[in-house]
Amino acid sequence: MTDTLRPPLAAAPTTAAESLDGAPTKLSRSLGVVGGTLLTLSCVTPASSLFVIVPSLFNSLGTATALTIGIGALICVAVAFCYSELGTLVPSAGGEYAMVGTLAGRFTGWLVFIQSLIVVMIVPSVIALGTADYLAPIVHIDPAVAGAGVMLAATVAGLLDLRANAWITGIFLVLEVIAAAVVSFLGFAHTERGLGSLLHGVSADASGATSPVGMAAILAAMGTALFVTQGFSTAIYLSEELEDPRRNVARTVLWTLALSVVVIMVPVVAITMGAPDLATLTAGDISGMVVGWSNSALGTFISLCIALAIINAGIVMVIQNSRVLFASGRDRAWPESVNRAFGTLNRFSAPWVSTLAVGVPGAVLCFVPNTLLTNITGVAVAALYLLVAVAALFSRRAQHKDAPAWRQPLWPVLPVLLIAALGYVLTQLDVTALLWTGAITVAASLYWVCYLRPRQDTHWVITLPEDERV
Repeated sequence: MTDTLRPPLAAAPTTAAESLDGAPTKLSRSLGVVGGTLLTLSCVTPASSLFVIVPSLFNSLGTATALTIGIGALICVAVAFCYSELGTLVPSAGGEYAMVGTLAGRFTGWLVFIQSLIVVMIVPSVIALGTADYLAPIVHIDPAVAGAGVMLAATVAGLLDLRANAWITGIFLVLEVIAAAVVSFLGFAHTERGLGSLLHGVSADASGATSPVGMAAILAAMGTALFVTQGFSTAIYLSEELEDPRRNVARTVLWTLALSVVVIMVPVVAITMGAPDLATLTAGDISGMVVGWSNSALGTFISLCIALAIINAGIVMVIQNSRVLFASGRDRAWPESVNRAFGTLNRFSAPWVSTLAVGVPGAVLCFVPNTLLTNITGVAVAALYLLVAVAALFSRRAQHKDAPAWRQPLWPVLPVLLIAALGYVLTQLDVTALLWTGAITVAASLYWVCYLRPRQDTHWVITLPEDERV
């Protein structure tokens, strides 16, 4: 397509995201499947999602929480197929916007970039806000202050060497899995209700009064359910740093999704079956349930593991999300001074300005109500997945038809079904979050019309590393 993938023009100003000979700067290929999976699985933050986001689902869905997450996971399988195919066709640090912009046009790519930018700026803050609850057995800190501290610490770590961070986050990931495993064991060991309860949604208020949970409530929570496993897609942000991306991008995406679903779903089922009563389950106090099932010492240990998991999540998210801003500077999405800044690498080959641009605003967002942040993220994730599915319909035309890439099964049926499902899900999500996300998207569209489109020969030129063009 003439308006999508193209090399940088010789007349364009040189930015810090270019080498001295004018070629786009390429990140170093230093990660294999194991390292990439450790980083992306940490970015899914299964334990953080389990202990920070899932309680809000228990609050509204009660025993229907596992079913809702299961439906979301099935949708994510189709999404993962689309990501795997497009990520091997267009292995760029730009992630979704590079894939979609290359295949479906630059304006569509810009809309995808805006949705991904909403996600990358908000998700770390949502996770970080859960830190204070799990530090409570040792110290009481205001949630916003604790979250901001986690974001700033993660930003500092994100300025260091990528390979070292892969091992650090891998160690923290082990603690996450241990915490999830202990909760699962305790829940199953104290079973109060059978597997059938997972299919009959019931919630309860503080007084114990119960009420059924219908399909409308499940659909309304689907944005949050998709958010629970959202991080699997971040493997494509590392596609410029994965060895043999044609093979390893798909492997990393699919392995991460499969492992994250297991790590999240098994404890959710155990908690649902093991909660002493429906009121306790609906309250979503997982630490309290762990103490009730065992003792305060074990509850404290689990809480500290979760707090470390949240810090781990912050580190990984800042690392991976900064690559999106790095790529946007390389592709000249902004005025030249901003492009140069986002494309600047430090001595560890980390895009340090882009890292600060993700981490510092993330610390500020910790002072915004968590419910609003979660709902906006759910809308942006659903919209992002929908646009990626649209791009998947263009993945086998023209020069891309015979390009070497991992190919998803049941194409184009799965992308079409995914588009229909996500389109309907969007109509069921929180109205306030829809309005906020819509307003941001409209403002970004005006920026495209007024700034980027008149400069299309020199700005928003979606590039790929020379050895990855198809």
